[in-house]
Amino acid sequence: MDRDTTPYETDFYAWTQEQAAALRRAAERRVNLDLDFENLAEEVESLGREQRHAIESALRLILLHLLKLEFSPAADPRGGWEHEVGEFRIQLEKRLRDNPGLKPHVPALFAEAWTDARRLAVRELARDGVTDLPAACPYTLAQAADAEWWPANRHGHA
Repeated sequence: MDRDTTPYETDFYAWTQEQAAALRRAAERRVNLDLDFENLAEEVESLGREQRHAIESALRLILLHLLKLEFSPAADPRGGWEHEVGEFRIQLEKRLRDNPGLKPHVPALFAEAWTDARRLAVRELARDGVTDLPAACPYTLAQAADAEWWPANRHGHA
């Protein structure tokens, strides 16, 4: 098989899950190698979890900055927040392109990211006197990932 078509190259997350399962099967068959199969499997799986965490982190930071863009009365930091959203959208796109096996998990990761982003935004926006953020996420996953979409600012800032 051409190395460029292996799951390692095309879907790192799927590869980590396959390799961890293969290591556990080898351990069950008691393959006569001097390897710590269970811990190796755990470490390989953790590499896949890191990809999940990176996607959730990008989503959390996108949502945090979208909230600040929409709800903050401050004008000066808007350019930086927009830049950050752009950067995190690129990271999200690249992680999902390199790990398509994680795409089915993205809605759940988005929901988890919203909870954390809102909590962070409450603290940060309270400094500007903003205390009434929505309990439910006002953005769709498609909006959060869309490089061309931006929320309107509630204080009239462009």
